[in-house]
Amino acid sequence: MFPHLNIHSKFHPIIVIYTFCVYALQSAFTAIIVLIGIGVSYLRLMSINRFCNLIWARGLFFLMGKRVHIEGKENYDRLKKYILVANHSSIYDIPAIMSVVPRVSWIGREYLVRIPGFGRLLKMNDYIPIEPEKPGRSWQSIKQAIAKAKDGITVAIFPEGTRTVNGQLGTFKKGFIHILRATHLDILPVTLIGFYSLKPKTRFTIVPKGKLGIVIHPPIDNKKLLTTADNEIIDVVKKTISSSYPCK
Repeated sequence: MFPHLNIHSKFHPIIVIYTFCVYALQSAFTAIIVLIGIGVSYLRLMSINRFCNLIWARGLFFLMGKRVHIEGKENYDRLKKYILVANHSSIYDIPAIMSVVPRVSWIGREYLVRIPGFGRLLKMNDYIPIEPEKPGRSWQSIKQAIAKAKDGITVAIFPEGTRTVNGQLGTFKKGFIHILRATHLDILPVTLIGFYSLKPKTRFTIVPKGKLGIVIHPPIDNKKLLTTADNEIIDVVKKTISSSYPCK
């Protein structure tokens, strides 16, 4: 879409108009999904809830005229649960992953649950808010994640803690290691590509140029990591994710 526009023309009139139109459509679409989800939650129809998650996640990209290309589908077993670890560069990272894994318990920033519509959707789907600046509350969030993992739900986490502001991978924190050591779940490393260029943290506009991709790497066996030091686990996971990650 808009192939003639330079990726840096972030305030081009067409880009600005496109951005407002996309946000309006996505907000309305999300509101509809949330209303359906509320009804489904009362009826406890989890299969329909997961289907709604899938439609919502894929629908957001459809509304902006984008397709997410997936590599490594064979590495994800839908019958198994994982600790899904991914890089974080855009507000669209969550729906990108949910377009592949519709039922997942997210650990993420607390402010996301305050976003109208989107926050409600997250709460209905086992979202676990975390506040890194408050160690006590952060540890409570990790314990919630461990409980959900033991209940048989895939737990997803962005180990960088926040979206990158320069397109580079940030420092990985070890919150996911606590979940690893307390459960039997394998780590599923995931690399998100192109989302920083699409909509980074520091820019309001959406620039729909470039390819969006998800690389699902082979799972890392839980048992092989249990006797490994924390810093070595972080190094292995980060190297795996960065192996498919471009500069931006």
